[in-house]
Amino acid sequence: MPIVVESLKEATYQDQQDLQKIYRDAPQWLFAPFASQVQLIEACLGDGSLIAGRFNDRLLGAARLQRHQNVWLLSQLCVRKITRRRGVAERLVDEARKMANNAGATLHLLAPAGHLEARALAAKLKLALDELTT
Repeated sequence: MPIVVESLKEATYQDQQDLQKIYRDAPQWLFAPFASQVQLIEACLGDGSLIAGRFNDRLLGAARLQRHQNVWLLSQLCVRKITRRRGVAERLVDEARKMANNAGATLHLLAPAGHLEARALAAKLKLALDELTT
């Protein structure tokens, strides 16, 4: 069964639990400009910018997708620790890229300046990297 990528407008109790598990092991820098995983999840659910990968009714990965006219920004991409290295992040990025292309926009990765992990991911996925200014 494939990973289904969806925009989360509302989260069930189980979705909320899954989102907490996804971001539990994330490095603190990943939450910027938010102070914590709770603030990130609440804000992104509130403004409709959260996308997630679902497999067997459980969320395995999530990211923030900010939609602008010409450039869409993907940030706070994280996959649950026990399901990493199985293509979940690539599936999220591929679907976000398709959504952006369908809207006539290009997809860029957005991350705080100076993080090698973000640079490596952008290079691997062939995405432009925009640096978040604090």
